[in-house]
Amino acid sequence: MYADERHGDITERPEEIEGPVDVAALKKELNEARSKAEECLKNWQRAQADFTNFRRRLEQDKADSIKYAEGEMMLKLLLVTDDMDRAMKAVPCELKDNAWVAGMDGIARKFRNVMEAVGLKEITALGFAFDPTMHEAVAHLPGPENMVVAEYEKGYRFKDRVLRPTRVAVGSGEKMAES
Repeated sequence: MYADERHGDITERPEEIEGPVDVAALKKELNEARSKAEECLKNWQRAQADFTNFRRRLEQDKADSIKYAEGEMMLKLLLVTDDMDRAMKAVPCELKDNAWVAGMDGIARKFRNVMEAVGLKEITALGFAFDPTMHEAVAHLPGPENMVVAEYEKGYRFKDRVLRPTRVAVGSGEKMAES
């Protein structure tokens, strides 16, 4: 044993090297070992990046699944809202002031407010230019060309996407007949 002057540690003396040393072969081995180490490091870094991307994609997919599931639920609730609206429009004039009818109207209004609070927004169409990303054209009627002149079914957006396009009639460019 001998004292290492640089660190003050006592270590065992390395074995003596016997015979001539092939420096070129040792340099070649060292370069190969460095190349292999660099390749392993690059592969590890690539695997680490792939894993990070995979985890990010997985989190995004999970968030998208939740968002689309909420959208599907909203679509089903819209069917109920549509039925409530049709029922309220069908109430005879003599029953409009009935307390039961007023209560049902209040429930329908509250239901729509709850849906709006969680991200549902009605698409405004009447009087605006036809937009195929938000409107579904079901008829052409006389009126200003490419403008929505009638609305048949309300359309809705939920958060950042169109949940149901507004069903509309688009102006054909013909002048409307005067009555």
